[in-house]
Amino acid sequence: MSERVLQTSCVIAGGGPGGMMLGLLLARAGVDVIVAEKHDDFFRDFRGDTIHPSTIDLLDQLGLRERFDAIGQSAIHTLDVVINRNRMTPVDFSNLRGRNQSIALMPQWDFLSLLAEEAARYPNFRLLLGTEVTGLVHNRSRVAGVAAVTKDGPVEIRALLTVAADGRDSTVRAASGLVPREYGVPVDVLWFRLPKTGTPPPDTLAYLNSESMVITIPRTDYYQAGMLIKKGTYGEIQEGGIEEFRARIVRAAPFLAPVVASLETWDQIKLLTVQVNRLSQWWLPGMLCIGDAAHAMSPAFGVGVNYAIQDAVAAARILAEPLRTRTISSRDVERVQARRLPPVRLMQPIQLRLHAVIAKPGGGGFLPDPMLPWQKRVADTVLPVARKVLARIVGRGFRPEKLDGVLLRPLAPHRSAVELRADAQLHRLRSRDKKCATP
Repeated sequence: MSERVLQTSCVIAGGGPGGMMLGLLLARAGVDVIVAEKHDDFFRDFRGDTIHPSTIDLLDQLGLRERFDAIGQSAIHTLDVVINRNRMTPVDFSNLRGRNQSIALMPQWDFLSLLAEEAARYPNFRLLLGTEVTGLVHNRSRVAGVAAVTKDGPVEIRALLTVAADGRDSTVRAASGLVPREYGVPVDVLWFRLPKTGTPPPDTLAYLNSESMVITIPRTDYYQAGMLIKKGTYGEIQEGGIEEFRARIVRAAPFLAPVVASLETWDQIKLLTVQVNRLSQWWLPGMLCIGDAAHAMSPAFGVGVNYAIQDAVAAARILAEPLRTRTISSRDVERVQARRLPPVRLMQPIQLRLHAVIAKPGGGGFLPDPMLPWQKRVADTVLPVARKVLARIVGRGFRPEKLDGVLLRPLAPHRSAVELRADAQLHRLRSRDKKCATP
């Protein structure tokens, strides 16, 4: 079978939050763009599902708020932690200015579907599902696109700009020869689901004792839960048996005792290898890395998705015009790193410090039960200040990006909802006819 060749202005490897947001924004700005996603759909569990106020601000600017609010979700207005039965509230998003003062929790596939549906309104946007990028295409010393495989065979996508948005194990980054610097994190996370209890406590991010840290992210009818473990010890934990694992959960978060029996096998538990790293150079001639491909963030504070989206907004604002006019240069691409590297450099040390003091192996239960009087006085003095500072750092980040220019006023013509429904109906008819024609 001969290899197909596609031409575009920008090819984005990876249909995650950063890749889909960048594809949507470039399409609005009149740029021909292809997003290549290796999976056939967006349905994958235990992904970053926190949508922070900075991202919700962008959805307001894009006119997507009504559709966003229609998606099933829950909201967190504060980030509480319980340390050896002492409940504390270090983050309170009501301290933020503006309309959006909470974190939205929704399955990532719903959020990605929203972005994909909006991007599909623009005829210069193409989403290629089931298209796995396997390497780079070069034109002399410049990256000139990607090689990929599909169920119909190999394909080459040639582009003025190739964007690596394919995550912390980025194939594009590996093919480019760019290597991130690793900042050792001593923990991994075991993710699992637990039903909500009959009388759940106030929404709480984590429970800590001297042994473990158990994460309890509240969803509408269940907890997306996790346990921090010492890096590389998952095998030892499995050898101890599922019963001991359930008991360890309850020792840190006693209120979960009625529901931990729902964990029956290790198949219900997924290992997330925690990484914190970043590239010293995010780009090559004709190529740019964003999101986890440029800087893997720890799950601490759940900011990874939102930093990837902020990268995408900065990239679209800086690169849309030179891509549209086909005048893009390495200087343009370098400007994206210059814009986004400083907030990453500020956030990652905070995450690393958190892993050194609290979110660490053996739990971070540094307070006695109950707190001593002097400890309570210190907490009462420090926490009101921390709530305001951390609300800004977590909720909006060090350099929140906003839309302007063509990103707010699309240049590209868009298809109406009637046209999209007609396209979908035609696709279903063609699929039906194809099945009927199959002997």
